[in-house]
Amino acid sequence: MIVERLDHVNIITDDLAATARFYAELLDLKEGDGPPPMKLEQVRWMFDAGGNAILHLNSADFPRLYDRTVDHSEATGAIHHVALRCGDFEVVRARLDARGAEYQINEVPAANLRQIFTSDPNNVLLELNFFAD
Repeated sequence: MIVERLDHVNIITDDLAATARFYAELLDLKEGDGPPPMKLEQVRWMFDAGGNAILHLNSADFPRLYDRTVDHSEATGAIHHVALRCGDFEVVRARLDARGAEYQINEVPAANLRQIFTSDPNNVLLELNFFAD
């Protein structure tokens, strides 16, 4: 198989700090720097428990080799959502409740799966998947 796993998702944001805080607080991702020469005030990478930089957060003024217009009031172009495999369903739901966030829960009994759908501060739709053991 050619694809090994999802490498990362890039999100362009008008509020880098708030977006990094959202993912750190909701999903326990660790915030870190991008590699040089990326600037701290323009780039934050969010790392999973395995040390993988699964989210690359860029400020709107970060220079990009391939640029396109991003409208945070609209859906994210051809990408419908970003799906993340997660643990601790009740913890994540409580964190969303504490934020006053809107979300929807979906149950998929045939797959032993519970899902939470919510949006980040940039209107990126998240599908958070919680598989039963």
